[in-house]
Amino acid sequence: MQEKIQGKAIPLPLDNVDTDQIIPAQYLRLLEKKGLGKYLFYRWRYDESGKPKKDFVLNDPKFKDGSVLVARKNFGIGSSRENAVWALTDYGIKAVLAESFGDIFYGNSIKNGLACIKLDKKIIDEIIEKSMNGNLFVTIDLANRKVIYEGKEVSFEIEEYARRRLISGQSEIDYTLSHYLDKIEEYEKNVKSFMKTNINETLKKLLEG
Repeated sequence: MQEKIQGKAIPLPLDNVDTDQIIPAQYLRLLEKKGLGKYLFYRWRYDESGKPKKDFVLNDPKFKDGSVLVARKNFGIGSSRENAVWALTDYGIKAVLAESFGDIFYGNSIKNGLACIKLDKKIIDEIIEKSMNGNLFVTIDLANRKVIYEGKEVSFEIEEYARRRLISGQSEIDYTLSHYLDKIEEYEKNVKSFMKTNINETLKKLLEG
């Protein structure tokens, strides 16, 4: 159970960060989730020779241990590649705060335990500004639907399904079973009963014929 997510904020004050920027297409052939973090924002993090760019936020020592990424609107737009979420989580990102998200990316994030929290532009601007020195820590209180920083509490909206999945950490199958197991078992019993009845009737007709 994880009702709260805490971590240092990493400012990425950009709009329309698409999945190809999060992880370039050439790394999609890597099917393992583990290790994808080193390719996160690869074109922004490294130059053509593979050396880290000093001016990119993830290469700044102040944000080395950050785990809450803060962006602007339309984060995660573009293709449906789930690898983008895997790269973020493997790097150590636990949550993304933004004005809005790409729909498919948002869905993939829920499946993989990455909290995507939508906040108003003014709040995002404030968090980005305060995080620039590398000393802003943020708490995402999923139980109470609040983002907390420097003593300030900001409410956010989140779908109940997404909130429960993030708190429980359950897979889609486990979550479904935890809520609908009784109905599934009841359905299976009815199906077996139905099949048994039809088989008996068929055998009876064959024997009589």
